[in-house]
Amino acid sequence: MPRPVGPWMLALFGALLLTLSGGCAGAAQPAAFWGDPPGPTASSGPSASASPSPSASPSPSPSASRPASKGPVPPPAPRTGKPGRTNTGVVPGTVLTVVNGDQTFATSGAVITGKDFHGFVRVTGSNITFRNCIFRGGVPRGNGALLDTERGTNTVVQDSEFVPAHPAATIDGIWAKRTSIYRANIHGGVDGMKAGSGVLVQDSYIHDMSWFASDPNQGGGSTHNDGVQAFSGDSGITLRHNTIDMSTTHDPNAALQDSARDVHVESNWLDGGGCTLNFAHDGGPLGSLHVTNNRFGRHSAFQCPIIVSTQTTLTTNSGNVWDDTGGPIPPPQRHD
Repeated sequence: MPRPVGPWMLALFGALLLTLSGGCAGAAQPAAFWGDPPGPTASSGPSASASPSPSASPSPSPSASRPASKGPVPPPAPRTGKPGRTNTGVVPGTVLTVVNGDQTFATSGAVITGKDFHGFVRVTGSNITFRNCIFRGGVPRGNGALLDTERGTNTVVQDSEFVPAHPAATIDGIWAKRTSIYRANIHGGVDGMKAGSGVLVQDSYIHDMSWFASDPNQGGGSTHNDGVQAFSGDSGITLRHNTIDMSTTHDPNAALQDSARDVHVESNWLDGGGCTLNFAHDGGPLGSLHVTNNRFGRHSAFQCPIIVSTQTTLTTNSGNVWDDTGGPIPPPQRHD
């Protein structure tokens, strides 16, 4: 996501001392890059084993796209059951067509189905839908994401998998704005997603991020892996009925690292990170945050389900419990 972010640090001193500032550190990120060679198949990719991939047959381009009806579609009700590898990603039995090389989708109303993208994908049109696709990216040459929808409007992603063929400290799963994502299986990037304004993630599984000891976006320090990261200046972000499990990642930062407003975190399974949900103001007070009916695991480094900065206010904080006992989680920790 092409914007600068400030440094984040959590430290343990004495019984507990947490320090945080305005977000995971990182240099300004350039636009995604294009023209990379194809990556390996699902069976040979380093993290593809976390979710079995359907069979794929070669084809040079996504020419099978077809027009779709215009206008946004109301979001469906969340599915029942905890999202995981068996009920997210490409529907079993789907036959995939390999698409080699980077792709830009600019034709508004297109529907792209059954593609196995071996290259970086960018959306610039409106009302474009991806169904039953795998996004693998290509060989990194800088900061990028397997799918970048920041220049599009009303993008929809359904039943798709995001797993980099070439994991690197500069590669995330998705950079999104004005995008709705349903039943996605997202793994193997540094961040599962960088979420901008107007993003809904529902019934999805974010897990097993790739950690690197040296990250150019952290001044050469290790990666600060987040399931989802949202930035100051953005708003209207909803995480609903997902599993965001950072306990499967080495030394993760947070399931959600947030400096955006009008954020709803509801009915999710959340685990891992220094603190699992990490809200921090950046340049002024932060509010309009709603955290409701979530179930938390016990694997945060500081036994800290939620942390807020001193200028952050949780508008709603209710119904949040430990997953193993159903008992209420402790009040948010507060630190700058």
